[in-house]
Amino acid sequence: MKKINNIVLPRQSNLRRRSWQFILLFGIISMFGDITYEGGRGIASPSLAILGAGSAMVGLVSGLGEFIGYAFRLVSGYIAGKTKSYWTITFVGYGLLISIPLLAITNNWQLAALFVVLERLGKAVRSPAKDTMLSFATSNTGRGFGFAVHEFIDQIGGIIGPLLFSIVFFLHGTYRTGFTLLWIPAILTIIFLLIARIKVPKPELLEDDHTEKEELSALPQKLSPKFWRYMLFSFLSVLGFANFQLIAYHLKVNAVITDTQIPLFYAIAMGVDAVAALIIGKIYDKTGLKVLGLLPLITIPIAFAAFTHSFNWVLVSVVLWGVAMAIHETIMRAAIADIVTAKRRAFAYGIFYTAYGLAWFLGSTSIGYLYQISIPLILWFVACVQILALLSFLFLYKELK
Repeated sequence: MKKINNIVLPRQSNLRRRSWQFILLFGIISMFGDITYEGGRGIASPSLAILGAGSAMVGLVSGLGEFIGYAFRLVSGYIAGKTKSYWTITFVGYGLLISIPLLAITNNWQLAALFVVLERLGKAVRSPAKDTMLSFATSNTGRGFGFAVHEFIDQIGGIIGPLLFSIVFFLHGTYRTGFTLLWIPAILTIIFLLIARIKVPKPELLEDDHTEKEELSALPQKLSPKFWRYMLFSFLSVLGFANFQLIAYHLKVNAVITDTQIPLFYAIAMGVDAVAALIIGKIYDKTGLKVLGLLPLITIPIAFAAFTHSFNWVLVSVVLWGVAMAIHETIMRAAIADIVTAKRRAFAYGIFYTAYGLAWFLGSTSIGYLYQISIPLILWFVACVQILALLSFLFLYKELK
């Protein structure tokens, strides 16, 4: 039912309440998941460096992990869309979080690299199914704001995880101590996932007009040209984006900041991400896709500030990096739900994340390689790719108008 004379009818009110309950529960799940993998992710590249990996290898491992972590989403998204086994797939994906605590037992960078890649694979398995379930719930809350609230809670974990390592280092603990502590949030993630499964066994029923959409989309259909133009913009935006692993490597090998400060800076980025997500999510619900035009303009200065030896400029880059990630994690996900119907949504998420991961892999590998040659080459690479991303967005925006 819809509003009549601005009065929310009982069925719609109930759907909205249950939708928020689902979003908040999944926010808690993602929060504990983020404590686990963001805690490890923020310190993974310095850990690899300590174990003997060079900059090119760090870039390759980071890029390969992200590529596998995104490319496999095409498979998991297709399976989720065909089987509608959203919960089963999500449980399997979150189960691979144990790869991060297992870093505590590694004594060589090759095994550590394997665990880093396995964690990314787990995210690939669960993400299309998880985002599809969230898309059903956000149909009643506003796509942008619904995903933003989830991201806000999620990023609380993104802050706690890196801070955990900062505290461990401050207390003269080791990398092994920090990774071992991550068993606690990994287990809590699964516990809250079980609670959410019991509370909302069929999240697809949260979308008020889900049945109607399924009937309308029952005939064979292709993903729209608008979707593919959106993919081009997303690909270019990520291709020229310097990820935090490479920034952290630069900070470590050049002693720009201390080991304790590296995870602290990552926590700052996660905090900025959380707050910015709420603001950007609201803007998206009012303005639509055009807010994405900010992304290339924010991304270019990140590399220019990050690959310096200045504490202040690095801090600026970290703040901008958090804002950029808020757009990546909120608007880019919400837009898929608005562009694609429910029937094709899980598969569309798989395609989107595959393109995203390919761009991340190529970009990370290129920037890691260029780092060994010349930092100015990194800056040229980032600037040129982001200008192309901006041009592709202007083309997309023209079509939208």
